[in-house]
Amino acid sequence: MPHALLVEDDESSLEALDRLVQRHGFTTSSVQTLEQARKEIDLQAPEFAVLDLDLPDGSGMELVEQLRSGFDTEIVVVTGYGSIESAVEALHTGVFDYMTKPLDTQRFERLLTGVKRTVALRREVSQLRADLRRAGRFDRLVGSSSAMQEVYDLVTRVAGTPSTVLLTGETGTGKDMVAQTIHRMSRRSDQPFVAINCGAIQPSLIESELFGHEPGSFTGASRMRKGVFEQASGGTLFLDEITEMPMDLQVKLLRVLENRVIQRVGGEKSIHVDVRLIAATNRSPEAAVKDGKLREDLFYRLKVFPIRVPPLRERAGDIELLAGFFLSELTSEASEVRNFDPEALDRLRAHRWPGNVRELRNVVERAFILSADRIGPEHVQVQGTGETSSSSDDGLALEVGTSIAEAERRLILATLDRLGGNKKQAAETLGISLKTLYNRLNSYGMGRAKAASAH
Repeated sequence: MPHALLVEDDESSLEALDRLVQRHGFTTSSVQTLEQARKEIDLQAPEFAVLDLDLPDGSGMELVEQLRSGFDTEIVVVTGYGSIESAVEALHTGVFDYMTKPLDTQRFERLLTGVKRTVALRREVSQLRADLRRAGRFDRLVGSSSAMQEVYDLVTRVAGTPSTVLLTGETGTGKDMVAQTIHRMSRRSDQPFVAINCGAIQPSLIESELFGHEPGSFTGASRMRKGVFEQASGGTLFLDEITEMPMDLQVKLLRVLENRVIQRVGGEKSIHVDVRLIAATNRSPEAAVKDGKLREDLFYRLKVFPIRVPPLRERAGDIELLAGFFLSELTSEASEVRNFDPEALDRLRAHRWPGNVRELRNVVERAFILSADRIGPEHVQVQGTGETSSSSDDGLALEVGTSIAEAERRLILATLDRLGGNKKQAAETLGISLKTLYNRLNSYGMGRAKAASAH
């Protein structure tokens, strides 16, 4: 049964609400203050919450952020002092609905029916995603390595929130796919997903691309044009290669993130935009700040929830899985059957993949075109000197400036992957106790239950 948290300071109203919600198939926790509500949230995460805005020790809105950041909860706010301002504030935070006292019982019962349906669907989707993760799939992301399982966990945590996300990782690791997955798993999934590469636009045009322009604002601007912020309003905006944005534009971007208002180039009208922002960079953002490529205040505004997308060399166990996925897409499109010879797979596993997943995708497509019915090692054409088998090359590439803690994290996860998830053997190889390894995995958000799935 789904669980509901009911927060109402009037005891008789709370009892009536509790009976009504229980009749519709919910378990309930009923409290009268913010303090009690926070204790109940710590004990059991609610899937539905009814929050009175006017409580003895504060406003029910104070609980909205806590529920939004840590849980997937459908929230209804209730007040005896209804106003347009409080309604707008509540709805802008992603609240499911807003009601005034006395409650319209029929409307509230219809709402309960809708919430139960939403919760049931979410549980079904969650189970399907868990099944796919075990098979090495998560939405359109592919990989079963511990490094990718960590990414999946972070995506799951942040997708349902309105928080800004900063994706870091080398070129070709699939940051755009991670951004699209966050969008598809969010409450904005039925709204636009708009992507723009800040490094692929002429500096003179990027302000117009971001904020739009009015007719006559510059040579060639013959008519009004909406920028990507307006195009994505209600949905998600993905700013790729954010460190390539000119510094003067970064100042304007910071202002937009703070007040959610833009002005088109050549215009004076202030336009409100409702956008969930995901930014990405293929370089260290800390180094970009030091080098004067990224404003420090913008960096801290973007890194609300950072996610590092690992390079393919840290995902050795995923190479065959990804190659099979790309090949299945190609065979489906061409209606032609192809299979990898074992020697071809060995060749794929031996390469270091400096171009990451994008390079692997291109190599598989080229092999598909060159082959007839089977893909042999002669069809796998890789560039560079990465011919040494990964089983004999235990090097772990690290960027200059990588912190000791981050280097340790990468080494532990890479060792686990190389040893097939065998934690005892990994601890012996690393020269640490098994308890220390478990402690490290716990600190990475991979507790014993999650780490056990690496076997």
